[in-house]
Amino acid sequence: MLRVRVLTVLVVLPLFLGALFALPQPLWGGAMLAVVVAGCLEWGRLTRLSAPTRALLVAIVVLGCLAAGWADRTGAGAFVLSAALVFWIVIAPLWLRRIVPAPAGALALAGSVILISAWYAAFVLQASAARLLALLGVVWMADTAAYFVGRKFGQHKLAPLISPGKTWEGVAGAAIGVGVYYALLWLAWAPSFLAGNRLLDLAVVAGMTALSIEGDLFESWVKRSAGVKDSGSILPGHGGVLDRIDGVVAALPLAALASVVGRG
Repeated sequence: MLRVRVLTVLVVLPLFLGALFALPQPLWGGAMLAVVVAGCLEWGRLTRLSAPTRALLVAIVVLGCLAAGWADRTGAGAFVLSAALVFWIVIAPLWLRRIVPAPAGALALAGSVILISAWYAAFVLQASAARLLALLGVVWMADTAAYFVGRKFGQHKLAPLISPGKTWEGVAGAAIGVGVYYALLWLAWAPSFLAGNRLLDLAVVAGMTALSIEGDLFESWVKRSAGVKDSGSILPGHGGVLDRIDGVVAALPLAALASVVGRG
């Protein structure tokens, strides 16, 4: 399995990096739209939508992405990102804690908000490909550090009924790992993620770390509700598209919102 996972990365990562740095923004948006459609189909299956309803969901998400791309020209894209943050900060925690129910229709709507906002975030941030890659590195570092620290030192379960493998020690590892990553990045490059505002940078990086963990946990909750281990099988050794972008879709809208507001 490890060999398959590595081979998949060796194929997918160069394609992703090539698209990120070589494609003009419209073509990049098209490439990311294909990823979002694949994720949308997986979301429909996880939430047990009928085939016609899944098709409708895909149509809504595609039209929503196109509308968000157009809204970027008018400065209204911040509303798309704000809706996503409201979901992640307010609604998702209520669902995870089972304080309010999450019917299929609400989950379908949540999927559209999550995927449209993630597409728009990736679309608008690609204006600076190096910055987008650095921001994605925050999510990847958080996920990697949480996995290895949690596996080595994990004792206290983060959410045992949702994802027994996740621990508070892993959360601490993610925070430390991202802190080291950002410090090294700053020393090597002194990146101005958000117009050189260092305090805002730190707040965004900290928020992205927390949201990426929540996104991972949220997808685990959806998969557990559906009774499946992976969201799909399109990526050998890794599962589905949603399995690879669960942290990204939760974290990236925050960085994009800070960038859009700062740009405005």
